[in-house]
Amino acid sequence: MANTVYALIRVSTEEQNEARQVIRMTNLGILKRNIVIEKESGKSTVRAKYHKLVRKLQSGDTLYLENIDRLSRDYDGILSQWRKLTVHKGITIKVLDTPMLDTDQTDDNLLMRFIQDILLHILAFQAESEWQKIKYRQAQGIAVAKASGKKLGRPKTVRTEEEMKIAKQYLNREIDFDTALALLGIKKSAFYNLLQVVSNRQP
Repeated sequence: MANTVYALIRVSTEEQNEARQVIRMTNLGILKRNIVIEKESGKSTVRAKYHKLVRKLQSGDTLYLENIDRLSRDYDGILSQWRKLTVHKGITIKVLDTPMLDTDQTDDNLLMRFIQDILLHILAFQAESEWQKIKYRQAQGIAVAKASGKKLGRPKTVRTEEEMKIAKQYLNREIDFDTALALLGIKKSAFYNLLQVVSNRQP
């Protein structure tokens, strides 16, 4: 029987910060190498990090979640993943925001299992209901923005003549990579994007 302790942290977008959840898990003594962080929507079918974790989990392991919507954002998804982890994989789940769901406290107590099942279904319903409300509000916001003539999406980055000049100097091997970065004061990823823009504009 394995007894490794893991934690699953999920945020829906790159902009969301997972630091609060990481601190909460490390304060429980969970090793950082066993804390899995994924930046995917719970509705996503990809979720490579989550599925890799599930494959790694062995009977007797413990998985910490902040709340059950870390498993999924839809009703059926939460219930199926919960059953897969607890019944088929044989692991213990600890839910920080809902300790009553912790699967290591039933002691084959029929009443406790019954209460947990009811609570799990209620929270799964709430998770999908909240997700549907968020998507509805987003759709309304997009519709209002379009009706008012607002352009959606990130604004295009305006490249200055100086930036273009430095990028051309690098492409022409007049300056090296580090010098170009120092002159521009931007990250490598932004510099690569700039080089792509300059390369596309050159005849």
